[in-house]
Amino acid sequence: MQYLFDGVKEFLANDYIELKRHFRKIGKGQKPHTLFIGCSDSRVVPNLITRTLPGELFVIRNIANIVPMYRESKEYLATTSAVEYAVQALNVENIIVCGHSNCGGCNAIYTDENETSGIPHTRKWLELMERVKEQVEALETTDEVERSLMTEQLNIVEQMNHLLTYPYIKERYKQGKINILGWYYIIETGEVFNYDRELRRFVKIT
Repeated sequence: MQYLFDGVKEFLANDYIELKRHFRKIGKGQKPHTLFIGCSDSRVVPNLITRTLPGELFVIRNIANIVPMYRESKEYLATTSAVEYAVQALNVENIIVCGHSNCGGCNAIYTDENETSGIPHTRKWLELMERVKEQVEALETTDEVERSLMTEQLNIVEQMNHLLTYPYIKERYKQGKINILGWYYIIETGEVFNYDRELRRFVKIT
């Protein structure tokens, strides 16, 4: 536990001093330009990936970077209220849905119910990925690595589509007032791929 306290002291002595003026500037309020919806996975660090400062990203993290559809918005308030606040109150210009390689949440949708009996709330949450599971199973792949990749990437696209079921997001998107991006992050290499709607595939950001 001590290393966590040491980390706070290190932050105050170094990082805070370096960005002291910036912290004082944002201390009275926030105006993030982007809503970043990512997985809770400890290996995914939004500000590190995007090289952004505190105050630039409004971050939502949950298992498998899921966005419940609007009709389910009252059932999953932790995520949907944050989406609502980011768009309606903070007027973000961009929304990024960021999935990643070796996603435990995505892989868990294929496990037997007995294997996840100890995490019932997680299993209930992952029911929101049922359509993704159906899409992948329809492709009838027998390779587990390929199945994982397809699940992770199709899930990103599915959640991008879910965002457009929110009337206030759909309206802004049609008016060109908000961008919706899908990113796939490969942990081992640090590469990030952006979903190209026209090509219907992920293209490496270079």
